[in-house]
Amino acid sequence: MNAGRLSINRACVLGAAFSGIISIAFIIAVFLLTKNPAVVWLGLLFATLVFACVAAFVAFLRRKLVLFSGGLCRTIDNMLDGAAPPPQSYEEENLFNKINYRLTRLYEVLRESRESIAKERADLQELISDISHQVKTPISNLKMINATLLEQPMPEEKQREFLQASSGQLEKLDFLMQAMIKTSRLETGVISLDRKIQPLYDTLAAALGGILLNAERKHIHVSVDCPEDIILAHDRKWTGEALFNILDNAVKYTPADGDIQVSVQSWEFYVKIDITDSGKGIAESRQGIIFKRFYREEEVHDIEGIGIGLYLAREIITMQGGYIRVASRMGHGSSFSVFLPRG
Repeated sequence: MNAGRLSINRACVLGAAFSGIISIAFIIAVFLLTKNPAVVWLGLLFATLVFACVAAFVAFLRRKLVLFSGGLCRTIDNMLDGAAPPPQSYEEENLFNKINYRLTRLYEVLRESRESIAKERADLQELISDISHQVKTPISNLKMINATLLEQPMPEEKQREFLQASSGQLEKLDFLMQAMIKTSRLETGVISLDRKIQPLYDTLAAALGGILLNAERKHIHVSVDCPEDIILAHDRKWTGEALFNILDNAVKYTPADGDIQVSVQSWEFYVKIDITDSGKGIAESRQGIIFKRFYREEEVHDIEGIGIGLYLAREIITMQGGYIRVASRMGHGSSFSVFLPRG
């Protein structure tokens, strides 16, 4: 008989038959040697008890195997279907539960991996949709400018105006691509933040240096209160990028002759950086979505920007264990508070 085709039931039947034949042969041999019927009856009773014990043990073992194989099949079926794993009992510590427990852990790992892949796929799809939406306008403008220059004769001065407009659209595309590269590298972990114990003053000064020229053009007064002795663990380059994005937004949405105040306070567990402007403010209903990628309010579409600065700032601060809080009222400006952990 092929051992590979031998089922558990057949194995039990064959084992019982073999045991019965051995027991009968043993009893006959004892009777022939002793000629004593009492010994035969005792041997028969003993064989019956042994057979009953073995049968009970085999039945118990078979039941355990059936339950284990059933649970194993259900777990594997759920793994294939993506359903929740069946409930497990950990009251006993035996071989079957150990195997089932590890299989369930494997299932949980695979399910988490599947969910992670699904989330990454959804994020990638959203990112592609956002990029296609953002590049649509500058590309359409470039096509229109190029067609106008090719098809219509115009004086040199007019051509220069069209070329300057084309250059502005190209700069917008380049800015968009650079912002998307920074965002994707941070999200995918290609760039890891290098937190070092260093002064915050130099980081904030570098961020302020990027907005002072635009602030001067709008005659915006910028005041800074940052003690030079505040030291904390942070990535200077990326933290400066986050602070610059918040400051740049403050300059963009603050009218001419306005004010921007920057203050830094050292707390026990956090360092708080407040950036307050005298702009138009943000409605309370919108304060929860201003950090969304590519979000821009309808009434500010005439102001340069693509709506990725605050999103990138939040990602950078969050990756360092901090958070950003916003407080604003319409017509009374906005205040962005950046909290960075000291440790």
